Amino acid sequence: MLWWTYQQLRVSSAKTRLAVVQKLADSGDPDSVGPLVFALNDKEAGVRCAAAKALMRFHDRRAVEPLIKMLRDPVPLARAAAAETLGHLGDPLAVNQLVGFLRDADPIVRTIAARSLTRLGWKPGTDSHRVLQILAMGQLQQLVALGPEGVTPLLELLRNGTPNKQFSAVKALGEISDPRVRPAMLEALRKPSPAVRIAALGTLERLADPTTYPEVEKLLRDQNPSVRGAAVEAANRCGGTRAVPALVKCLKDASWEVRQATANALGALGERSAVEGLCMLLNDPDRDVRESVITALGQIGDRRAIVPLVPALLDVESAVRTLATATLQRLDRHWEQNETVRQAVPKILAALRHPDYWVRYSATKLLELLKIDPNHLPADLPAPAPEKPAAETAAHPAVVVLADMLFDRDRDFRLAAANALGQLRDKSAGSVLVAAVHDADFAVRQAAQAALAALN
Repeated sequence: MLWWTYQQLRVSSAKTRLAVVQKLADSGDPDSVGPLVFALNDKEAGVRCAAAKALMRFHDRRAVEPLIKMLRDPVPLARAAAAETLGHLGDPLAVNQLVGFLRDADPIVRTIAARSLTRLGWKPGTDSHRVLQILAMGQLQQLVALGPEGVTPLLELLRNGTPNKQFSAVKALGEISDPRVRPAMLEALRKPSPAVRIAALGTLERLADPTTYPEVEKLLRDQNPSVRGAAVEAANRCGGTRAVPALVKCLKDASWEVRQATANALGALGERSAVEGLCMLLNDPDRDVRESVITALGQIGDRRAIVPLVPALLDVESAVRTLATATLQRLDRHWEQNETVRQAVPKILAALRHPDYWVRYSATKLLELLKIDPNHLPADLPAPAPEKPAAETAAHPAVVVLADMLFDRDRDFRLAAANALGQLRDKSAGSVLVAAVHDADFAVRQAAQAALAALN
């Protein structure tokens, strides 16, 4: 029967030979070890790998020497299969051979060799072997514990490793105090991987070395927005006020994340020359950017921001309005008494016509705070839009509540209110229903018209 098995392992079909190896692996018969060792020399790498892994099941030391020879196979996956099986066979004869493969050109072979050595109970006897084991296992954080001794292998990994390994090397180097780290980070800024550049910028930000600022500034123009955002944060720490002119330009970046990071950085620097640029972003389409800008203006504390900040009290986002109120109070507790604030009156009046009810409400309250009567304006100011019509004295207590709902920002609330007012048939709701006939939503307009018809 063994004779027939060997004959099958010599047929021209690789598919057949592989099937024979798999059958031998499943047999559990110790007599299968000989044919499997024979298959380690198959001309197809797939068959050789399958045979090596099959031998793992038998724990037969007759396979140790052939597997050690297979460690020199030209195919990395075959070497990896041999290294893995040797680790499971438990023969100390394989240890010295596997140590040499911690330097294998293929990272998979190095990793499996390190795992097999650990399974065999091997302990590095020298610092160089320890470093090789750490690198093979990908446990780069252990190199941090070596301090300066761990820098050299990390630098080598940064120069020649895969992007993932370069990223890990940069992160590990950032935790080591050594003069070689700074130039390594500058080198990492030129790596193709955005993740590597971002990690290097994070380390340079922590180092806060002014000499690195010129290289950091270059990445403020990087093609990747995440890199530009990280460069903004690093420029803040490395460049200080020297970075302000370049950062002000970043306020016009196409990415909202970069604009937000820039506002945060300028606020932290407290540089008054950035106020004008920041004020231009008070109308930014992104809420987070607007909030960061308002916070930054408060940190800088320049009263020139008061007038531009007043329209932020009319923002469609309540969080922005609240933050603007706090910032104005921080800049001047009596800001509303400042005559320059009246420059914002046209914008306040325009907000009286805003489709959002709360914006209109805020505009009304702001005019009251500034003691401005919309009905008695200087000739050069635009007339305000008519205010929301109030319900007449209501015979039914629900009319006042429903009338207010007709101006809610939610379309479903407005529709429900119009329908309910039609069912109440209370003529005191007539004035608000007339206004609702011009609602932006067709269904609300129809419901308001039906409600008005029901009142007549």
